[in-house]
Amino acid sequence: MPRLPRIEFEGAVYHVMARGNHRGKIVFHDEDCRIFIKTFEDAIEKTGWEVYCRVLMSNHYHLVFRTPEPNLVAGMTWFQQTFTQRINARNRLRGHLFAGRYKSILVENEEIAGSNYRSDYLTNLIQYVHLNPGRAGFIDGMEKTILDYQWSSLAQWYAVAPSKRNERSKVTEGLDMLGFRDTVAGRRRYVLELDDTIRSESGEDPGVELPENQSLQSTLERGWYWGSQIFREQLLDRFGKIIDRKVENAGEGMTQLARDHCEKRGAEILEFAKQHFEMSDKQLQQTIRGDLRRAAIATVLSEQTTLSRKRIAEMLKMKSAGNVSQQIIRFRKTDSKALNRRIRAFLKTQN
Repeated sequence: MPRLPRIEFEGAVYHVMARGNHRGKIVFHDEDCRIFIKTFEDAIEKTGWEVYCRVLMSNHYHLVFRTPEPNLVAGMTWFQQTFTQRINARNRLRGHLFAGRYKSILVENEEIAGSNYRSDYLTNLIQYVHLNPGRAGFIDGMEKTILDYQWSSLAQWYAVAPSKRNERSKVTEGLDMLGFRDTVAGRRRYVLELDDTIRSESGEDPGVELPENQSLQSTLERGWYWGSQIFREQLLDRFGKIIDRKVENAGEGMTQLARDHCEKRGAEILEFAKQHFEMSDKQLQQTIRGDLRRAAIATVLSEQTTLSRKRIAEMLKMKSAGNVSQQIIRFRKTDSKALNRRIRAFLKTQN
C-alpha cells in the first residue's frame, strides 16, 4: 500500500501514535517509562514543539503537539530512533521496537481554521488522550483515580502548578479550551471531571465521535485528519499538489488522503466541463451517439487524476470500468480534425 504523505507546515497540530512491534510492549519497567518521558522532552527541546498532551501505555503512546516549524518528520525520526536505542541498550534487546511507521493525524484548531471559528476537535482529543488509562482498565475513578497513573501529561502537567511543568507544555491553553482555569481549583475540577467520566463509562470505551460521522478510532485506523469538512477542504486546497502522484493503483491500494484529493480534483473537472459545454447533470450522464464530450471528460479524468476507471464510470454513468477504458482508447485514436472547437478548447485548458 502506498505510504501516506507527511504534510508539514508552520503551526500544524498533530495527533501522533505508535504501537509496539507485533503489538508487544515498548516499555517494560518504570525506568523505561522515565526514559520515554526524558527522550520526548529532549525531542521537544530540539524541535521547539508545543505539547498539548501525551500518554504512555505499555504497548503504545499518544502525543498531541503543535509544530511552530515544519519539522514533524525530523523530530519524530530522532525521537523514535533514540528511544529505541536507549530501551534496547537498557534491556539488552535488538531490532525494531515499533510496528511500522508512526501515525500522524492533522488536527483542526482555531489557528488553522480561522480565529472566528470554534472547533471542538482538539478539545475532544485532549480528553481522549487523558482518559486512555481509565479506558484501558488501569484505573476505575474510585479506588484509583486518574492521577494514580503517572505516565500521562495529566498527572505530570495538568494537575500541577505552572512552575513544575515543562516550559513547552500548552496546559493553560488546553485547560482554557476545556473550560477550566489554570488555578488550583480549576485543575482539581478537571481531574474530578475525568474521574466522573471513567466511573460513568464503567470500563467501556465509547470512543469519541463528533459531527460528520468521524470517530477518533476510525481516524487512527485509516484517516489523515481529525476535523470538520471545512478543515479538510482547507488542507486539500493548500497541500493537494504535494500528494504523491505516483499512487496509480486505485481503490483499496490508495491512501485516504489520495482518495480525498482525487475526488476533489475530479469534481472540479466535472464542474468545469458542465460550464464549458453548457451541460446539465442529466446531460453529462447521457450517452449520445457520436458525441465525444463524455469521452473527452473521461480521458481528462483518467489523465489528470488517480481516480479508478470504476469510479469514473460511476461519475459519468458509463456501463463499467471496461467501458470507460474503451471510450478512452477510441477517443485517443480519434483524428484531431474530427474534434470540434469546444472539445479542443476543453482539452487545452486541462493540460
